[in-house]
This record gives sequence, C-alpha cells and structure tokens, in this order.
Amino acid sequence: MNESKVTTLAQIEGFDSIDDLLEAYIVDSVCPGICSNPDCDYTIEVEPDCRDGYCEECGTQTVQSAMILMKII
Repeated sequence: MNESKVTTLAQIEGFDSIDDLLEAYIVDSVCPGICSNPDCDYTIEVEPDCRDGYCEECGTQTVQSAMILMKII
C-alpha cells in the first residue's frame, strides 16, 4: 500500500484515518482517487478500480483510486 498517498487522500477528504475512508467508500460505485506522482496531490472522484485516471494537474494518466492504493482491489 502506498500509505503516504492514502493518508494524504484521507486527510484531503476530511477523514481522521484510512479506516474511516475505507468504511465510507468500500461499497460505493465511486471513491476518491489521488495522483500517484510524488510531487502531486491532485484528487478526483473515480471508479473503485481506477489505476490510470487522468491527472489534470500533471497531464498524466497517474490517478489511482483509494481502493487500488489500499490493495482492496
């Protein structure tokens, strides 16, 4: 798990912990995603299985869903 990106994503989304983020989105059809580039924390709602979503900040296909980052999917 890319724990630093998941922690950043949880904080941006207003959750106190990664577990709270997981609980909120585990059965939803969309979930938060974050750019996996080290210097970018762009976030967007994505499908839970998103591995290569488009980052509007970087212009790259590097957005991954929280479920991918936590290795749930």
